[in-house]
Amino acid sequence: MLGVVVFLFGMIVGSFVNVCIYRLPRNASVVFPASHCPVCKTKVRAWQNIPVVSFLLLGGKCGGCKTRIPWRYPLVELLHGLGFLFIFHEFGASPPTLIYFMFFASLIAVIFIDLSHQIIPDVITLPGIVIGVLAASTVLPPGLTNSLIGLFLGGGLFYLVAILSLAILKKEGMGGGDIKLIAMIGAFLGWQGVLLTIFLAALSGSVIGIAMIAMKGKTRADLIPFGPYLVFGALTSLFWGNGILHWYFSLGQA
Repeated sequence: MLGVVVFLFGMIVGSFVNVCIYRLPRNASVVFPASHCPVCKTKVRAWQNIPVVSFLLLGGKCGGCKTRIPWRYPLVELLHGLGFLFIFHEFGASPPTLIYFMFFASLIAVIFIDLSHQIIPDVITLPGIVIGVLAASTVLPPGLTNSLIGLFLGGGLFYLVAILSLAILKKEGMGGGDIKLIAMIGAFLGWQGVLLTIFLAALSGSVIGIAMIAMKGKTRADLIPFGPYLVFGALTSLFWGNGILHWYFSLGQA
């Protein structure tokens, strides 16, 4: 029964994250005005704002102008329901679980904003860095020292890449949003987690990038921004990082 409550809570949070995904890149308030159709401006009624259910009842269309509602909305809500349920399963009813709920929601917002607008808003990453350090110093496993090392190691490495790219290749190799995002991830996961995140992001980015380039009509300009790969690496590190690192270091003892 508690799992059902966590799942429903996750979908409600996902509904709010959908608002953030749409409004933050537009520098609009996520509180006012109330939810409304961006096309006809019709206010969304309470029964039309039930996560996933309302999308199905409305046939995936606005109740006013019948404009099609993007599939992103129910997808984000379901991702949060399932993600929160998995976090609860892994970490139980504990303070870290509440922090990881917030971390997860921030990362999902980053995926869809970066995919749509190629930006990662500071309003997500800068407060996230502070929250990550504070949480690590109190309830999260990395601890304060490990969190700070992860913050400066991740952000420092990406900042170095950005400087070298400008100096050698004369072009931007790493955006400021990516630098702040990896710093936030390091604050939450510590230095081992942030290094694993970078490795997994680079690996997945290379595999998908090569596959996209190999497809007809795809070029480097069509490649996915790096933020979603960092999110993939961060969530993999959060859930399975200890197991991956234990397996890796055990190879040297075999």
